[in-house]
Amino acid sequence: MSGSAAALGAAPGRAAPIRAIPGFRTSLGITLLWAASIVVIPLLALLLRPLELGPLGLWESLTEPRVLAALRLSFGAAFVAALLDLPLGLLLAWAIVRLRFPGRGMLDAALDLPFALPTAVAGIALTALTAPNGWLGAPLMAVFGLKVAFTEVGVVFALMFVGLPFIARTVEPVLRDMPLDAEEAAATLGASRAQTLWRVVLPALLPTLLTGFGLAFARAVGEYGSVIFIAGNLPMITEIAPLLIVIRLEQFDYAGAAAVGLAMLALSFVVLLAINMLQRRLRRGRR
Repeated sequence: MSGSAAALGAAPGRAAPIRAIPGFRTSLGITLLWAASIVVIPLLALLLRPLELGPLGLWESLTEPRVLAALRLSFGAAFVAALLDLPLGLLLAWAIVRLRFPGRGMLDAALDLPFALPTAVAGIALTALTAPNGWLGAPLMAVFGLKVAFTEVGVVFALMFVGLPFIARTVEPVLRDMPLDAEEAAATLGASRAQTLWRVVLPALLPTLLTGFGLAFARAVGEYGSVIFIAGNLPMITEIAPLLIVIRLEQFDYAGAAAVGLAMLALSFVVLLAINMLQRRLRRGRR
């Protein structure tokens, strides 16, 4: 025993340490180096490139009315789209997990379509659908006078399409593993189905819904392909921030493009940090 312990580098009289992963330190070093290569270094370049403009030039670049309008549209539409996706994603997850109906498997498979569909294809399809002469756009224009394509409403509609699966797929496994004891107890105490859903199910799902909201919001903020066709790309009206970055790159204004990207990075970090802090507070309140 002592010989084997000494062979493994353990002190006499002490059990040899058991490592779950052989070569853990080497593997960790390679992983951190790889993560730094593909994440940290590009982000560092994004932080340093706008400094070429100087503090005053950076401020002037970010406070241009066109830049502020693009950032306002990107983040505002992403927030609204993720907020509207919350009840829809919960409803779809509930239908897939709790209900049995014809076509359930097809609905489950179609929910992943935005993951596999190229964003440009999705943008063309959504534009054709919501155009004034489209299958959905024509009735909305005739009945409600609502124009979807080439407006801010179209931007929100496209972002809802790409963000909905994130919420539904985030809620689905949690809903599947949730025990029915609390719901059955609430029913035996005389609670209605709506009261059970509001007071028992939703509080338990709230941290998960916030996670799905954060994923959908983050996905929508940087969306490009599915939005540029349906938005119309009118400066100061329906121009999104990713498109403005592309425009500045085509004009060889690399520092200005990096400045817009830096602003998007900072704003996204603040929003996701706020969501994370709210999740922690909710989890502490449930303990």
